[in-house]
This record gives sequence, structure tokens and C-alpha cells, in this order.
Amino acid sequence: MADIAHLKSLLGVHPDFPQKGIVFLDLFPILRDPVAFESLITAFLQHVFSVVIPRTPSRKIDVVVGLDARGFLLGPILALRLGAAFVPVRKVGKLPGKVVSATYEKEYGTDSFEMQEDAIKPGQSVIVIDDLIATGGSAKAAGELVAKLGGKVEAYLFIIEIMFLKGSAALDAPTFSLIED
Repeated sequence: MADIAHLKSLLGVHPDFPQKGIVFLDLFPILRDPVAFESLITAFLQHVFSVVIPRTPSRKIDVVVGLDARGFLLGPILALRLGAAFVPVRKVGKLPGKVVSATYEKEYGTDSFEMQEDAIKPGQSVIVIDDLIATGGSAKAAGELVAKLGGKVEAYLFIIEIMFLKGSAALDAPTFSLIED
């Protein structure tokens, strides 16, 4: 757990960003430290291999879904190490071709996500990853997109969970957060 304490110590804290009353936790200092970044990825992989995969019927993860935008920094690395595909979930209007969409409530407003409609095949096992879970709205929307395409979310992974907002309760699969704040 010393690695987790080190990761937490590296987080930048920015009060009143992006708007007054929000405290933004910045993961970029972790990404600037190669040893810390590797520690972060290793902690996620250890959880996936020891907890998620053993309870997955297929005993493998087919797809890692990363949420716009910080999930894009973590998802492709996990996907490569798991031998899985990476699928981005984007804000409206950012993906070409036919898409499915889901709208969600955030801690400070409403937004929508989209996923290309051929990105996940029915029956595929999926992990959803993002940097932070607060109310759970964006992760829930990503899970809805996976379900619309016939996939099954096996786990939601986050670097940080804001515990008092109880966002994990909104999700349809187990969550794993490295740092609980």
C-alpha cells in the first residue's frame, strides 16, 4: 500500500476548478513520474488478474472502454497488457460513423457520451476505466452504452473515488478504486 500512498501524494489539488465549489484532483503529476505511472498500471492489472478475470465466465477481458478524456490515457495501456481491444467513449459529435448515445447527470451539469455502434460485440467481457468516480453518472452512461451493444461490464476501474458521493452505488458491476477520498 506504500505505492498507493505515494500515488495519492502526487495528485495535484485545484480548488474551484473547473468551477467554484469543485475541487479538481489532477492525475497528471503521476503521469510525469514513470515509476509512479507504472505502479498505477501494475495495481490495476493486479486487481484485474486476481479479482476480475477469475469471476468472468470467459476468464478473459475482451474490451477495455476508456472514458473521454483521461480514460484514454489509461485504457490503451491496460488493453495492450490484457490482450484486449480498446474502445473510446467520446463526447457527442467526436466519433465518425454510426454511434449509440447515453445522457448522464454529472456533479455539475448534464452531458452525453457516444460509442461507435460496431465497437463491442454481443457477449464480450468489458472493463470500463476512468480517472475518477464522483456521482457515477459518466461511468453509468458508459455501462449503458456497453449494454446497448450487447457487452457485459465486468468491472469499473478508477484511480480516485470520492466516497461521500456514493457513485459506485449507481453502477451495474463491481468497482475498484486505488484511492478513496
